[in-house]
Amino acid sequence: MDKLIKALIDDIGQVLLGKDEQVKMALTCLFARGHLLLEDLPGMGKTTLAHALANVLGLEYNRVQFTSDLLPSDILGVSVFDRASNRFTFHPGPVFTQVLLADEINRTTPKTQSALLEAMAEYQVTVEGETRQLEDPFFVIATQNPSSQSGTFPLPESQLDRFLMRIELGYPNPAAEMAIYKGTDPSRRLAELSPRITLQQLAEIQAKVDDVQASEALLLYLQRLVNFTRTSPDFAYGLSTRGALALLRCAKTWAMIHGRGHVLPEDIQQVMPAVAAHRLRDAADYGDQSGYALVDKVLSQVDVLG
Repeated sequence: MDKLIKALIDDIGQVLLGKDEQVKMALTCLFARGHLLLEDLPGMGKTTLAHALANVLGLEYNRVQFTSDLLPSDILGVSVFDRASNRFTFHPGPVFTQVLLADEINRTTPKTQSALLEAMAEYQVTVEGETRQLEDPFFVIATQNPSSQSGTFPLPESQLDRFLMRIELGYPNPAAEMAIYKGTDPSRRLAELSPRITLQQLAEIQAKVDDVQASEALLLYLQRLVNFTRTSPDFAYGLSTRGALALLRCAKTWAMIHGRGHVLPEDIQQVMPAVAAHRLRDAADYGDQSGYALVDKVLSQVDVLG
């Protein structure tokens, strides 16, 4: 299993040069059965990473380009009257897939953004009063531009909370960027990626996460971190129980990816920015980007040993 995970990281790393840590974080999210939000400036490789993940996982995927005129029915589907049968026939939308690539999700209106809430939380959609189950597995990999960019509609807290992790890619390192300049075309390599993992192997990896152990001392450290966000006056609000469980599951998955059967404090510290930053807000500055500074504050002020 460790060799398979390393092969996945290596394959995606051939497309997204110099971003091994971000690739590991993205796989951590999917192995933990969560939805992934990729946020960065245009042209940083967000869509490339989303496509690479879908390709190597060997899952069926649909891509939706979110725009200001997109309607909920464009995602969920719509019933159309069929004259031949004299009845309405449901035409499923792109959400009926295993991986939904939601490109530039904050370019569309809140009404359309909210169409994904039920799908992401309950793995089902209700259209015209009828509930329909989605595929298993079902992942949403969404990209968004920073809210400071023009033409964006910031995702509300309820929508952000549906994403297990939010990660940023950042600029490539000089060596990786030079390789791109010299002709390493990521889009060409993307087309060459083939499925590396089967559905059964994916399920086995996800089940293996449940076997990773967390000691009593580790859980107490987690509890101290969460309580700090709830009691410090610097926070507009703290992590919910769901957020705390998300942090624990991602820490377990991060440990598994690195070949360990138990969680270390360093695992929590490593995944906490991606898991918690979009769930936290500064009491003084209610801006969207304040979460990362708050995570740094929590990690620096809460002692591992109590």
